[in-house]
Amino acid sequence: MPRRGRVKKEGPESGEDSDEYRKRRDRNNLAVKRSRVKSKQKTQETVNRVNELRNENTVLEEKVKTLTKELGFLKELFLAHASNNVDASKYEGINLQKLLADDSSASTSNDKNPGTT
Repeated sequence: MPRRGRVKKEGPESGEDSDEYRKRRDRNNLAVKRSRVKSKQKTQETVNRVNELRNENTVLEEKVKTLTKELGFLKELFLAHASNNVDASKYEGINLQKLLADDSSASTSNDKNPGTT
């Protein structure tokens, strides 16, 4: 099977000192330099994006904590109101225990399906 690849020229212009060879090397060196700069830039952009997402995640986690505390407070407030209210007929047909149950089972199912709200 014939060998494929670059055929070496023979003659006075075939050496590494030829203008054509030097031009190819220079072009290749520039291409490599551009490629490395582009690669470093892309890596830096990725690092920046990761940092942005970490910061956003921290903010969102704090918001979840705050909203969870607020939900607990509102549940307690509702229970106090419902237990003091003489007219319990308002709450007929409503499963208060299920409504006020800890939402850990609901958040677990949402974690499995993050696209659902």
